[in-house]
Amino acid sequence: MYDIIIVGAGPAGLTAAIYARRASKTVLVLEAMTYGGQIINTPDIENYPAAAHISGLDFANKIYEQATALGAEIVFEKVTEIKDGAEKTVVTPDNTYTAKAVIIATGSENRKLGVEGEEQLVGRGISYCATCDGAFYRKKTVAVVGGGNTALEDALYLSDLAETVYLIHRRDAFRGDEATVNALKQRSNVKFIYNSTVTKLNADKRLTSIEVTDRNTGEVSTIELNGLFVAVGRIPENQNFAQLIRLDDSGYIEAGEDCLTNVPGIFAAGDNRVKSVRQLVTAAADGAVAATAAIKYISE
Repeated sequence: MYDIIIVGAGPAGLTAAIYARRASKTVLVLEAMTYGGQIINTPDIENYPAAAHISGLDFANKIYEQATALGAEIVFEKVTEIKDGAEKTVVTPDNTYTAKAVIIATGSENRKLGVEGEEQLVGRGISYCATCDGAFYRKKTVAVVGGGNTALEDALYLSDLAETVYLIHRRDAFRGDEATVNALKQRSNVKFIYNSTVTKLNADKRLTSIEVTDRNTGEVSTIELNGLFVAVGRIPENQNFAQLIRLDDSGYIEAGEDCLTNVPGIFAAGDNRVKSVRQLVTAAADGAVAATAAIKYISE
């Protein structure tokens, strides 16, 4: 029996573990893969307060060491089910654990383009976060792939930094807000490429160009660039909890800034819940809020 079980050892989950242990609660963190979450793929973090330059891997190591030094127990097992009751039951393929409260901090993963070489070029010209990495491409040529609000907002953000921004969409109209589309059309350094998909990545240690195929004509063109920002959606890691926790149409946990779910004693923290900003700093904030809420739940 633990006071709090945390599902996920990313920044949100490990921050929750730190706060819970500082409140002298027994804590088990269950992680399917490795600690740190997606941030470990980021070569240089520049927007986290008091850490102007730190690699994602170093950040993950520091927060992991802080949580374990405080006494958080971390076990690498994938959670397949959570059962509600007077005690919460957390099930993995190997074990069953019980706790007074559970924090789900499984995060979400970026939807990939599915083009050969994509994973190898992450951090070497390919990014899934314009606000995280855009500053590295100041006065350079970049492209954004996607047609929703995230892609449009990324292109608008990058247009203030980059010399040229290509916006590539597989349809002839965007799904995002018309106001943002109109704002982009006013930017002289934004070029629109419709009805097209990225079909090849060219690189020499770093990304150097992409090949784009017109879906109507089959014509292939090459665009030389320094950075490619992929904004084709995210996949929240909540599928195993859908029978218990209320999710929205996109699969995100319906929990607000208080991190409360529809089930008392179960909380959500990080990129897997409904939210407008998914950044390292907001993940850490969620971890603190969720842990504080869980501690209050236990005491009451």
